[in-house]
Amino acid sequence: MYYKKVFCALIGCLFFQMVFAQEKKDSLILRFHLNFKNERLEQNKKYISEAKDTLEIDVFRFYISNIKIQYADATTFSETNSYHLIDIENPNSFQIPISKKSEKTITKITFSVGIDSIASVSGAMSGDLDPSNGMYWAWQSGFINMKIEGKSSSCSTRKNAFQFHIGGYLKPNYAIRTSELTPKNSNLEVNIEASELFKHIKLSENNSVMIPGAKAMEIADYAIKMFQIK
Repeated sequence: MYYKKVFCALIGCLFFQMVFAQEKKDSLILRFHLNFKNERLEQNKKYISEAKDTLEIDVFRFYISNIKIQYADATTFSETNSYHLIDIENPNSFQIPISKKSEKTITKITFSVGIDSIASVSGAMSGDLDPSNGMYWAWQSGFINMKIEGKSSSCSTRKNAFQFHIGGYLKPNYAIRTSELTPKNSNLEVNIEASELFKHIKLSENNSVMIPGAKAMEIADYAIKMFQIK
């Protein structure tokens, strides 16, 4: 009886994997690539920014939400419950199946980097919005839209650490930003060029942002420039 149950469980898992693989094959997938100066971004690897800082990135995590696709025939696809946590420690999170494949030509894709006010105050949350993911402050401040942590010899902080926790959903500190990109073809490949952010930040002077405010708004403006079509 025991072996029969184990066998049935294995068959069930195999069937689920096959169905999921087929759904993924038939899906239009938004793919992200984390880079630093056109090389794949790796944790704990030393990089030199245009601001002349030597740095290592340990944490790189952010939310993508409100994904929309515009087609040449003027129709638009908007993803429902569009909240995705992208995490350098979870390569599977770099790929987001968002709709069934279509023969229609894509003219534009838009998405937000961050979580809107509705989700921020909605109460019970699960999945990518679960507070256990370490991306939620409290209802007063909402979600951390982007979290980047690491170390640099330029920082005079403890263990030379830098921490950027960027968020805020209440005006005037509304830190969500929207990216509008024009794909070159039906493959939605997006580069996230981290060096684009750090060329605007001198880590000896600015190495810690942990609450909503003017500094978070400024870094949010720099951060959205990281997103580029591949």
